[in-house]
Amino acid sequence: MSVPTVLIVEDEWAIADWLEVVLSELAFNVLTASNGREALDILTRQKPDLVITDFMMPFLDGAGLIAAMQDDPKLQDIPIIVMTSLLEEALRERARGYRSYLRKPFREADLVRIIGELFPKT
Repeated sequence: MSVPTVLIVEDEWAIADWLEVVLSELAFNVLTASNGREALDILTRQKPDLVITDFMMPFLDGAGLIAAMQDDPKLQDIPIIVMTSLLEEALRERARGYRSYLRKPFREADLVRIIGELFPKT
């Protein structure tokens, strides 16, 4: 069984670093991008098993990234977790196609729970 890969898209380096540590401890290969534009560039070369993205970012925000992924048949099936300080109702008005939502600030246990739901142990 191959090790799953996750792409973290986060413009705040401290959050990105923390997520990278947590996900590495969960045995994921981790890729990082600081905005949606960088993420799309990575997605042209590699197809991760999961994308965890911030919603509010410079250059291309989470809504733009999600829309671009939904428009690409090669990327449509990748589950997306969105992190934001917005209430989920406000997020739903601006983005469609994400699998899960984490309201910032969130606890590591919440992230681990959602990842466990997406990648159940066999």
